[in-house]
Amino acid sequence: MKKSNLLFMSLFLVIVFTLSACSSGSESDTKDAGETTGEKNEQNAQSDGDKAQETGTSLQLLENGDVGKYLADAEGMTLYYFKKDEEGVSNCKGECLEKWPAFYDENLTTPEGFDKSDFGTITREDTGEKQTTYKGYPLYYFFKDEAKGDVKGQGAKEVWYIVNSETTFK
Repeated sequence: MKKSNLLFMSLFLVIVFTLSACSSGSESDTKDAGETTGEKNEQNAQSDGDKAQETGTSLQLLENGDVGKYLADAEGMTLYYFKKDEEGVSNCKGECLEKWPAFYDENLTTPEGFDKSDFGTITREDTGEKQTTYKGYPLYYFFKDEAKGDVKGQGAKEVWYIVNSETTFK
């Protein structure tokens, strides 16, 4: 009888440990699944600046000896504004938009010296896509900027300029 009790207890313990391992795995799977549906990005956007930059949801302020401080995306790509734009309206269309792609980030965080309420979103009339704005003016990249810190578009055709906290429009 003792052997059967020992066998029963051993079998019981194996079942308990197996169920325990399965339930731990499913909690982990549930957590991972939740993170892939956006929880991870939300957590990162609310964490410190370095973690937010890794997720691509943060703007940063860089500095260049020729142009001073300027706004860049999370990867360090320079952001520009177009003097021919109007508040809430992009006038860069077609071939212009190919050379000056629109910048859009739904959950951006702002660097020190910038007020998040100065950033907004427009829906472009030509493409129907969203574009991030600063003080109402659309933001762009420049196709010739290939690496972090490039500011090749600064002053182009005297209508394209970097953005910084001192930028005024019109």
